[in-house]
Order: sequence, then C-alpha cells, then structure tokens
Amino acid sequence: MAAPRTTPTRKVLGRLSLPERTYVADALRTETVGGVLLLIATVAALTWANVPALHESYESVSTFHLGPEALGLNLSIAHWAADGLLAIFFFVAGIELKRELVAGDLRDPRAAALPVVAALCGMAVPALAYTLTNVTGGGSLQGWAVPTATDIAFALAVLAVIGTSLPSALRAFLLTLAVVDDLFAILIIAVFFTDTIDFAALGGAAVGLAVFWLLLRMGVRGWYVYVPLALVNWALMYNSGVHATIAGVAMGLMLRCTTREGEAHSPGGHIEHLVRPLSAGLAVPLFALFSAGVALSGGALGEVFGRPETLGVVLGLIVGKTVGIFGGTWLTARFTRASLSDDLQWADVFAVATLAGIGFTVSLLIGELAFEGDAALTDEVKAAVLTSSVIAALLATVLLKIRNAKYRRLWEAEERDDDLDGIPDIYEEDDPAYHLRMADIYDRKAAEHRRIAEQKAAERTAAQRRGLAEVTGGAGEENGRPA
Repeated sequence: MAAPRTTPTRKVLGRLSLPERTYVADALRTETVGGVLLLIATVAALTWANVPALHESYESVSTFHLGPEALGLNLSIAHWAADGLLAIFFFVAGIELKRELVAGDLRDPRAAALPVVAALCGMAVPALAYTLTNVTGGGSLQGWAVPTATDIAFALAVLAVIGTSLPSALRAFLLTLAVVDDLFAILIIAVFFTDTIDFAALGGAAVGLAVFWLLLRMGVRGWYVYVPLALVNWALMYNSGVHATIAGVAMGLMLRCTTREGEAHSPGGHIEHLVRPLSAGLAVPLFALFSAGVALSGGALGEVFGRPETLGVVLGLIVGKTVGIFGGTWLTARFTRASLSDDLQWADVFAVATLAGIGFTVSLLIGELAFEGDAALTDEVKAAVLTSSVIAALLATVLLKIRNAKYRRLWEAEERDDDLDGIPDIYEEDDPAYHLRMADIYDRKAAEHRRIAEQKAAERTAAQRRGLAEVTGGAGEENGRPA
C-alpha cells in the first residue's frame, strides 16, 4: 500500500531569496540613514518650537507664504513640506508597491497573504481602538485614521540606535508591512480627506498622468521631460482638491519594475535608487521639521492621556498596532497551515509588531488633515503621535534586546562569506562549485598550518640543540668561573 502523500509545511518569515535580500538590504540602508536624519529633524523641530526665544521664529518661518498665487500655489512653508515634499515620499512608495506586486513577495498570492492581512489588521485594530475610545469618551471620530500608519524610517532609525542585529526576514517583513500600510494610507487620504473636487483640474491631472504613461511606454528618456510633467501633474492634482501626494503615487505605479533583456536594472528600480535618498534624506526630514514642532509643556503631555482624541491615538498606535499585526500574522499562519520559520519564535513577531507602533510621517499628515481648522487639537494629536512613537520605540527596544544574542547569531550566519565570492555561504549550500572552492580553501589553510607547525618544531629542535651544546661546553665551570 502506497504511503499517503504529504505536502511540505510552508514556512512563515523564512529565508529571503538572494535578489530579494539584496534589494531589501539596499532599501533599508537608505531608509536607516534617512531615519536618523528624521530623528535629528524631529529633535530640532521640538527644540525650535519649545525654546521661548526661538518659538516665534519657528511660527513665522512655518507660516511664511511663497509661490504663484495665480496658479493657486501661494502656500506656507509647512504646507509646501506636507503637500509638496511628501509627494516625493509617496512617489517612492508607489515604486516600492509596484515592484512588490510584479517582482517582489506580493506577486505570489500565498506569500502576499501574510503581509497584506497583517497590514490590514494593523490598520483596522488601531482605527477600532481609536473609535471605541472616542465613542465611550465623547470625543471626535475625525481622527480615526491617525493611528493607522507605520513610519518605516523612524522604526529603522530605532533599530540603528539600539544596535539590534534583526534578521533580514524580519526586516523585510517590516518593510513590506510599511509598503502595504502606505498604500492603504494613500487610499484613506484620497477617499476620506477630499471635501470638494474641481473636476476641470482633476481632468487635467488625469490627462497629464496619461501623457506620463504614454511617454514611458514609448521609451522616451530624459529627466527634463518627466520632471516638468510631474510638477504640472502635481499642481493640477493639488488644485483638484484631491491630496497632491496622490499624483506622486500614481506616477510611481506607472514605472516599469521588471527587467528586460540587456537591462541590469528596471527603469523603476533605477529611478527609485536615485530618488529614495532625496525622499529619505531631504523630503521626510524637512516635513518633520515643520510638522513636529509642537509645544510640549507638562500640561500638554498630561492632556495626551486625558482627552479621548489623543488617548485614542496612543491606544491605537501602542496597543492597536501590536495586537493587529501580531494577530493578523498568527491568524494567517493558522488558517493557511503555515508554520513559523525554525529560526524565529512568535515573541519575535510580537516585538516587530510593537515596533510598528511607531507612527510618525503619515500619522502627522493625517492628523493635520483630520483636524484642519482646529490648531490646538491638531497640536495635541501631534503630541500624542510623538508620545506614542517614543513609548512604542522603548517597548520594542526592550523586547528586541532580550533576543539580540539570538539575532546576532542568525545575522552572522546570513552574512558569512568564507569563499569570498560576494555571495553569503548560506545561499550556496547546494552548489557543488561552492564546496570545491571551500575544499581548496581548507587545503591551503591546512598546508599553511602544517608549514607553521613544522617551522615551530624545527625551532624547538634547534633550541634544544643549543641548550645541550651550552651544557656540554660548561662542564668544568663553577658559578660562572673556571674551577
């Protein structure tokens, strides 16, 4: 009787493929540097806004207007940062999403289920926590979307500061979560924070995006073509009433992110490589500089836990994000009959879910949109986002540090390259050529060790002979003098 056929259990958060690992490493390296700059910009904003001698200058710079009034673009510096510079951030997010859908983990529905479900749960549960807090406390429901967003740059900056050697699979999971998170945040902004629409401007933006798409399909090259067109599309989208960052996302999604014969990199990958440093190193830190400058008096921090709107944000980011992402990951693994990677434990997923409670860039943006016209409440919600992000970072630091010795061993195994061919050995274990190279390396090492052993043995023999000669030559001496 034939043995029953069994299907291998699919692993959750297992080892990445080599191309995916390389992409993730490059992306996270830039985002980590950007995250450190983001932290610096945040500290600078808080200092600038809270030092009495500087506060007035912060307000005057933030509210200073510039731009052509005739085009409807006479905006404050803070407004330019939120609607203009963040369009670059969302452009990169659009490219990331396109790449994930056509060349990354999201192209496989089974692999995509985990980060998508985890991200959706990680947005739904915080929104539910905020809503329940404000329904029971009699607060405003306008800010339900504030705690739904994760800030990947801030999270990676925390990892860089605490020095944890988080395995690449967990880092990739965090990055993919953030990509899906950004997609739904964009949809939330487009659907729920668009009050009035200028259909003429929206139609013009649609035509401009169609021209952008056609030029790409025709293979037209040159930044001098696309940058002016992108600026026109952005301006039309801004004047349409739809948030201007949607133009950035749309153009990012139009780029081709697969390679063709003879191409080392896809157009989308090449442009992302060029623009990501601009986004992470300039656009997002400048947005933080003019958005995070809120007054942080003792009374204001006390209000964070005493007002339903701000308490809802705190509970949404700290509790909602953790429960949502961890619960979504566990449920997906449970109902798809997948098992966690042998190298990880559910405590690791919980720690990363806690880290995802750092909501900064998009949370601040949604806070401004949700409570537009109420400056006091907007500042209090921003203070709640900052407070929650700090608490989430501290909790994640404690949880990740507990397992850091294990992470370091996994990281060292992932990075080891004994044959010095530029490819980690863990990816070459089934390649006979790798084992031949290693055998040759071990033979050379063994020969070197034999040579060193023989040299030391010869030196010992020579030393012994010299000792015997000295004893024989001094047989008639006493106390160093002739007898």
